Amino acid sequence: MSERRESIAAAIHGALLTGEPTAKVFAARDVARRWRLGRLDWRFDAAMPERPAAPERPELLPPNRMPKRGKAGSERGRIALWHALAHIEFVAIDLALDMAGRFGEAMGREFVSDFLSVAADEAMHFALLDCKLRRLGSHYGALPAHGGLWQAAHDTRHDVRARLAVVPMVLEARGLDVTPATRDRVRAQGDGDGARILQRILDDEIRHVRFGTKHFVASCEEAGEIPEKCWKTLVERHFRGALKPPFNDSARSAAGLSREFYAAIAC
Repeated sequence: MSERRESIAAAIHGALLTGEPTAKVFAARDVARRWRLGRLDWRFDAAMPERPAAPERPELLPPNRMPKRGKAGSERGRIALWHALAHIEFVAIDLALDMAGRFGEAMGREFVSDFLSVAADEAMHFALLDCKLRRLGSHYGALPAHGGLWQAAHDTRHDVRARLAVVPMVLEARGLDVTPATRDRVRAQGDGDGARILQRILDDEIRHVRFGTKHFVASCEEAGEIPEKCWKTLVERHFRGALKPPFNDSARSAAGLSREFYAAIAC
């Protein structure tokens, strides 16, 4: 009799509870690879943790206590920028893993496949950014970081549509808006390597937002609800910030996120 294989839920649970950054990168990519190769069983026999494991550093601070990045283009400013981006991508690994593990049983195999591929992408993004920091003589954890990035996941842990509405369709979509200007500024400073990293992240994030939008729309339509109306209601209820233009309409459109979703509630 063959040995029973590890479940998809147990594998995701293990990756979420891996705190050391490099180990989390490998764990996330390993779960995605084993799932893609059919080496994990479709069983949801492990509950997702309330919070994922994290390293002792960086120190996590509320937004109003975060230090200023420093003058744009200065060494301090460059390190602060790449550190902030690395932290976003590190938390994004856990956001994607939790999405697949928490909601995958109800949402199905395609949903799990999509968000495990997102987790693998985010892990690669973090690795690229951490390497960038090291080339600048720094490392992830050297500076404080935004402590509220997991809050959106915690607040929507009981509602997959709320999670999809807020995380891929607001937070990741915001990345589509701001990354091109950051990329162009970095390139103008003579940092071609940094610009290429940001272009890679932008290209991947379009796909991530597309996955979120696809599953959100399908869930709404299955329930007989109008996706745009449902999204606006959920964002107003669960998103603590404001949707601020300018929007990268072309990238959002490529991700399936039309202006019918967000224009009416933008500040």
